[in-house]
Amino acid sequence: MKQFASVTGSLSGGILLALLAGCDSGKTNSAPAAVTEQPASSTAASIQVVANIQVSNPSDFERTQEPLYFSFYDLGVDPGKLATDDLLAKTGGRVLPSQLIDKDADGAPDGILISTEFAAGETHQLTLEVDANATRPNVIKQTQAEVSQKVGGEWQDKKYIGGTFENVQTLTTPPQYTDHSEYIRYEGPGIESDKVAYRFYMDWRNGFDIFGKKIPDMVLQNVGQDGYKSYHEDADWGLDILKAAKSLGIGSFGFWNGKNTELVSDVRERTATIVNNGDLYSALTIDYADWKVNDQTLDVKAHLAMNAGSRLVHTRITLSEDLPNLAIGFVKQPDTKIFHGPEEISGYAWTYVASWGKQSLSGPDSNLGLAVIFRKQYRREQTEDDYSHVSVMSTAGKEIEYYFLAAWDGEHNGIKTEEEFVAYLDSEIKRLTFTPRVRLDTALDDEQKQFPITAESALKWSQRLADSELERKALDYHADGWDLNRRRVPNFEYDIIGLQPLAFDELAKVIPDDKYQQVIHKVTGSFIKDDGGIRGYKIENYNIDAIKPGRAVLRLYQHTGEEKYRKAADLLNKQLQQHPRTSEGAFWHKQSYPHQVWLDGVYMGMPFLAEYSSLFEEGKHLDEAVKEFKLVHERLRDSKTGLYYHAWDESRQMNWADDETGLSSFFWGRGLGWLAMALVDVLDYIPEDNTELRQPLLDMITELGNDLKTFQDTTGTWFQIMDQPERIGNYRESSASAMFTYFYAKAINKGYLPDSYKETAVKAYEGLINEFVTVHQDGLISMTNQCLVAGLGFGRDGSYDYYMSERIFENDPKGNGPFILAGIEVHKLLKNHP
Repeated sequence: MKQFASVTGSLSGGILLALLAGCDSGKTNSAPAAVTEQPASSTAASIQVVANIQVSNPSDFERTQEPLYFSFYDLGVDPGKLATDDLLAKTGGRVLPSQLIDKDADGAPDGILISTEFAAGETHQLTLEVDANATRPNVIKQTQAEVSQKVGGEWQDKKYIGGTFENVQTLTTPPQYTDHSEYIRYEGPGIESDKVAYRFYMDWRNGFDIFGKKIPDMVLQNVGQDGYKSYHEDADWGLDILKAAKSLGIGSFGFWNGKNTELVSDVRERTATIVNNGDLYSALTIDYADWKVNDQTLDVKAHLAMNAGSRLVHTRITLSEDLPNLAIGFVKQPDTKIFHGPEEISGYAWTYVASWGKQSLSGPDSNLGLAVIFRKQYRREQTEDDYSHVSVMSTAGKEIEYYFLAAWDGEHNGIKTEEEFVAYLDSEIKRLTFTPRVRLDTALDDEQKQFPITAESALKWSQRLADSELERKALDYHADGWDLNRRRVPNFEYDIIGLQPLAFDELAKVIPDDKYQQVIHKVTGSFIKDDGGIRGYKIENYNIDAIKPGRAVLRLYQHTGEEKYRKAADLLNKQLQQHPRTSEGAFWHKQSYPHQVWLDGVYMGMPFLAEYSSLFEEGKHLDEAVKEFKLVHERLRDSKTGLYYHAWDESRQMNWADDETGLSSFFWGRGLGWLAMALVDVLDYIPEDNTELRQPLLDMITELGNDLKTFQDTTGTWFQIMDQPERIGNYRESSASAMFTYFYAKAINKGYLPDSYKETAVKAYEGLINEFVTVHQDGLISMTNQCLVAGLGFGRDGSYDYYMSERIFENDPKGNGPFILAGIEVHKLLKNHP
């Protein structure tokens, strides 16, 4: 199992026990620039280890002052019993700069932010320790958030006369407040890093403005103390460098009405709250009460945060109700050049719109760069009005996140040229898209993970994840519910409606409990109409992914005997009989992916085809299901490695397809995982005496069982790109590892593989638990390091960088389902093959 380097000794008062509240490779030699290094000086008796963390830079460039955030929830600690100054991050015996932060702005710290540096591809071994006696590093303050109002004066109409400024934690604008009321210092809250400062107007303009900084010191506390005019004049620290006027300024938001941007102007009340004001991280919120726009009245919360060493402001906008066409952007100025970030990328990758030129108020020869950064899929339109360059955004789930930034050539060691600015932007979107690779091992994990695995414990882990997901979101995937990970209303699709409900139903067979069986009824069943129609399904799309829920529909028919489920299954079978195919008869992945065969599609379609044909057609189309496997074996298997490429394009037209072979370039773990599960599942529906149809599949299982072992990591798991474990950015991926575990265990249980593979299966399962299960303080568990999605086409070019760029998630049905199924099969394996 993962090494948990526990330090002996205990803390007085039982601090660590209170923190854990038990419920059911490399190092750097440099510190962030603004830190004076201090060695750890505590004795072993004063230290307890909370977590060991391995973090890798997935990029081929260095990352300076990289912020790493770990929630108390994932660390398995009780924040209510955490001494603020006692949790430290160390590497190589050196204490790293860190800060407890309130990331969700609920008024209490929820995690620790650590600042460190990485060389290209470098890996750090970090330790989080509770240590009351350690010497912390001396950190120069590099971020600040503040809001300041006048006290001691009086209102005269819409002006505040007299008084002095006083910083406050929270400020609500009075009804008479407007622009230039001289009540709020520099007219709103401010936030800054050592690079740049921003201010946010708390009036009808709702503009975001820029203070250019010549020095890295914190300056906001001195700005505007003597009135508005002073910060428009050049000073030793810098000055106001942007003319926002009626525009979005830099990174503000409003509503796009089809012709122009309506600012957040008609608002009953605005409230600014300083959430964090720390050395490494600062954040504030602005609450807008009763914004009247688009014939709606809604509340809005803007959360704005900055990290040390960064120009970027992370912006999260949360709406009380859906608002189409949220507008974000920046001021439109003459004599500027507009730049657009990459477009041929996946939807979840970050891109940008930016401008560069002589748009600074600091002088006619000064250059300023402005940019907004967003996930590609959430931009609906790029446009402009008289004042602003506008990105029109979708607010799926009543929220949106984006970044904005300014880069001024007068900044200390700043960006001086257009070329430098574009290079900087390209680097920043890579930092955001390619997140650090993390392996987390907590003391609570170590306490609750017992090895070797037993039949009982394997089943228990399946049950714990199932129970955890029932409490979190498993029942939210019904037809009128919400897909939290994809941030959309659920569709009739393979994972949330097919795979995960079926896994719950399989669990109900070995742990009879109505709460598990009800998932398939409440989720999959909600999509089936009384007449057998399927909500959100269109046969003319010929999407083979939509066939996968058919097995759950068949299970509902077997449970209930209700004719509507039989009719829905008939409809899905009709799709397969009409489905377009390659010249050799393999099913296209979908109508919109013509001539393409993906490994995913074999799992999505063939087990249903075999089961349906077995139940209702006396096996009429079993040969078609087997033919699909044979064609995939012939076209997609690499004879040198025994692994299968993700996809094949018979037309060789796709940009990811090899000109000669039509194959994609890489062996993607979950793609092969889908195929592996399909092999052992489809045999359930082919009679044992039909050796002619069974033998090709049995041969493939024998072959794959041997070949997969070659690429199994020493941890028992498998990598995202299976044959390149040492390549920068690659990581151990949990959904594929769960699928391969299921494949081995079920193949042994069914007699498809000999008992000699038991060691491989058990090693895989123990690796699955050890590497990818996080135990939380409330008793729930999470499955981590899941590739959320991966596909080909529509910006997904099949390159190595593409597979590394897709988001790494936790608790997604594509991993949860195989995890639950793997535990069931390992339970059977250890029970029946002692």
